[in-house]
Amino acid sequence: MNNSRKLPVVYLVDDEDVVRDALGWLLRSRRLLSEGFASAEAFEAMLDARPEQARDWPDAPSCLLLDVRMPGMSGLALFERLLQRGLCGGLDQGVVQPPLLPVIFLTGHGDVPTAVAAVKRGAFDFVEKPFSDNGLVDRIEQALALSGQAIEARQQRGQMAQRVAELTEREREVMQLVIQALPNKLIADQLHISVRTVEVHRARVFEKMNVKSAVELSNLLRKSEAG
Repeated sequence: MNNSRKLPVVYLVDDEDVVRDALGWLLRSRRLLSEGFASAEAFEAMLDARPEQARDWPDAPSCLLLDVRMPGMSGLALFERLLQRGLCGGLDQGVVQPPLLPVIFLTGHGDVPTAVAAVKRGAFDFVEKPFSDNGLVDRIEQALALSGQAIEARQQRGQMAQRVAELTEREREVMQLVIQALPNKLIADQLHISVRTVEVHRARVFEKMNVKSAVELSNLLRKSEAG
């Protein structure tokens, strides 16, 4: 599904009703949707309640405004759980992935060192209370744009994995040699098949992967691995 067709959502996790209400009003004034939660536990319960078919969440550009100090689970503890879920970026097979759910911490003055440490762990940013409305919305919009890029990259990886899964075992073998820029004769020799058979498999690989050349195929696979 194309995430560009879905409206961005800003999630608010703060135990103070007045803060959530003020942030909700600010976001509505900038035509941004928001959803509030009074605790980290409530937000995590929302994640756990998602149906099995909604595992690819978020499916629209999203970000999380997260208070550092709250009764019960702290914002920092929730952030660590989100990291474990793979929602806040990090390394995937040695490749740095952008966050699906960028986290902006809302902090009091005493929480700044903690928030800085969280940014080093992968949080998008922290904003100290009281904050500038314009400055906060600017960072939110940047976080939403980053989330959209991450969702698009995830979709592309899924599509690529589906295309590769549709290849036969022999087609995958041919593809691996094609992207090494080997001529058909050498591919045939390595796989102990005829050159004509290589040509047939090569054509099928190009068709299934929706490319027209070995260079295009190699670039596509490399981009998918880096995405």
